[in-house]
Amino acid sequence: MIDRRLLLLGLAGVLTTSPLHAQTSAANEPAGIMTVIYTRVAKGKGEDGGNFVIEDKAARAKYLSKSLAAQWAKMDARTPKGEVGAVDFDPITNSQDPDVASFKVVSEKQEADKATIAVTLTGHRSDRKEQADNVIRYDFVREAGQWKIDDIRGTVDGKPWSISDMLAEFIKLTDKPKRR
Repeated sequence: MIDRRLLLLGLAGVLTTSPLHAQTSAANEPAGIMTVIYTRVAKGKGEDGGNFVIEDKAARAKYLSKSLAAQWAKMDARTPKGEVGAVDFDPITNSQDPDVASFKVVSEKQEADKATIAVTLTGHRSDRKEQADNVIRYDFVREAGQWKIDDIRGTVDGKPWSISDMLAEFIKLTDKPKRR
């Protein structure tokens, strides 16, 4: 008869090499994280956008690096009630009016503690004038063993933007002068 411990060890080995385990590991890598995010963004007619990534403190803690989440919190604290702040669009879809039919995720660079992922979007409606506006880049950093988004970059009408630059500029502009 097979020893129960041997059977359990064998089952544990099968489970750790199963496709489910491989999918879980891949979902924790930058390209996998972006695939999960954009699968949700593209559901239905793709009009809901990706604000779930940045909508509140808990979402930002889940997806963003500590430094980017801190910048965002600082912007929120300095934004008058009822106002929008530095980010007045959905950076995940690079739009005011999300329209995502499909997407392609490409890992452009990955090191031990940094990565850059490019996501190319295709909408249901007409294409944008500038093809570059369909590509959103994510800079990732590894914090406490987890990959987190450290910046989101794209272009509007071919002109580059960066979330961290937008937040930094807003914080700089809203700094209160120090009294002497």
